[in-house]
Amino acid sequence: MTTARRKGRPRGFNTEPGQGTIQALDRALDVLDLLSRHEGLSLSEIARGLGQSPATMHRVLATLHARDFVETSPEGQDWHIGPAAFRIGSAFLRHTNVFERARPFMQELMRVTGETSNLGVERAGQVLFTGQVETHQAIRAFFPPGTVAPLHASGIGKALLSGYAPERLARFLGSHEFTRFTEKTIGDAATLRAQLTEAQARGYAIDDEERTVGMRCVAAPIFNIHGEAVAGISVSGPVQRMGETRLPEIGAAVTKAARAVTRQIGAG
Repeated sequence: MTTARRKGRPRGFNTEPGQGTIQALDRALDVLDLLSRHEGLSLSEIARGLGQSPATMHRVLATLHARDFVETSPEGQDWHIGPAAFRIGSAFLRHTNVFERARPFMQELMRVTGETSNLGVERAGQVLFTGQVETHQAIRAFFPPGTVAPLHASGIGKALLSGYAPERLARFLGSHEFTRFTEKTIGDAATLRAQLTEAQARGYAIDDEERTVGMRCVAAPIFNIHGEAVAGISVSGPVQRMGETRLPEIGAAVTKAARAVTRQIGAG
C-alpha cells in the first residue's frame, strides 16, 4: 500500500524533516535568518555566526544579492536583508488578513493611550510580531515585525494562551520550558495558569516587566469564526507611564480594539 502524498507535492516527497534537503539552499536560508536578527553584519561575522568559511558565505551572499534578497551598506562593509526578502515576507501578512484589518485600530490605540501598539500571532510555539504602530515618545517599546517572544513572557503570548481550549492549555503547560528573563518572569505552570484565569475574567493579559525590565504590556486576543485566538493586539510602554492605576483604562481600550478586529475578520 502506497503512502498518500500531500497535495501540491511531487511524488516521493514523503520525507522526514531534515531529509531530501538542498545544502546550498539551507545555507542561503541560514544567512537570511541570521541577517533578519541583526541590524547589519560583516562577511566575517556571518561566516563566524554560521560556522562556515568566508569564501562559502561570499558565494551565498553574491547569489542572494543578485536577486535583491540581501544588500550592502553604502560603505560596503555590512550586509542587510534586501527588498526581495521583504516582498516575500509581506505575502505572509497578506495571507493572514489580520494585519490589514487591525492596522486602523492599532493606530487608534496608539493615539488614545499614547503608547506603542503591537500585533502578533503564534508561530512555532512563540509570539511572532507582525506589526507595530510606534508612539512618538522618546522612550518607547520597540518590537519590529519578525521579532519573536516566548508565550509565557509576553502580553500577547498570554492573551493567546488565555484563548486556548482546556486540553490544549494542559498540554502546553505540561511541556513548556519556562525560561526566565527577569526576576518577574513566570517560572512555573501553576502561576501562569492563575494569571490566564485572571486574563480570561477581565478580557486582557498583562506582561509586568516579565520580558524586559522597565516595560509593561497589556494585550487581548483576536478570535476567528471558530472562537480560536488567532492573534493578539497590545499596548506596550515604560512602567513610569503605564502605572498600575492606568492598566484598567488601557485594558479596556485594548479589549475594545481586539473585539473590533475580531468583527472585522468576520467573527464575533
